[in-house]
Amino acid sequence: MRRTIIFPAVFISCLIVIWVGTVAAAHMPDSAQQMESQIISDEPLSSGAAASVEGASGSAPSQDNQAPITCAISMNYPEKIQQWCELITTAAQNTGLPANLIAAVILQESGGQPTILSHSGAVGLMQVMPRDGVAAEFMCINGPCFANRPSITELKDPAFNVRYGSGMLANLFSKHGSYREALFRYGPIDMGYAYADKVLKIWETY
Repeated sequence: MRRTIIFPAVFISCLIVIWVGTVAAAHMPDSAQQMESQIISDEPLSSGAAASVEGASGSAPSQDNQAPITCAISMNYPEKIQQWCELITTAAQNTGLPANLIAAVILQESGGQPTILSHSGAVGLMQVMPRDGVAAEFMCINGPCFANRPSITELKDPAFNVRYGSGMLANLFSKHGSYREALFRYGPIDMGYAYADKVLKIWETY
């Protein structure tokens, strides 16, 4: 009889303990919940989670997710220039130069041939003088005129050439405040303003 009374009492006590624990968990203090959140936040993010966080914070998307660059040059340019549209558009965005002006320089200088060398040693799409090759023979007061320029190998890379040549032209424009003056100094010294006027005419035509 005594055992029969004890068993229900123990059983009921266990139920009470379980119920109290459940209620306590449901009313967990905020500090405990914050501690749990902090532990979770310290876990390494998966690539997918990291991408979600970057997107939510306004960070720039990865290169793979970027939209294709819209061509900024006139469709009237020949295909030999159109093929470099993305490089030209990017250079225009980075330098502030009109894309069609860069395209006009390329058409005049190389006709769109990325590895062409001039008789004076200029290289590539925008015919930039390098530090080596024939160009190394040009001497100024303090030594080789183009000692600080990139190499022929570097300038034969179309992306590098357009980036470098556009940067040179943009600097000249910034210094002199005129496309004609900038082109005059960019082009061959023996052509004078005839070079500038020729490029400007191409720009106007296309």
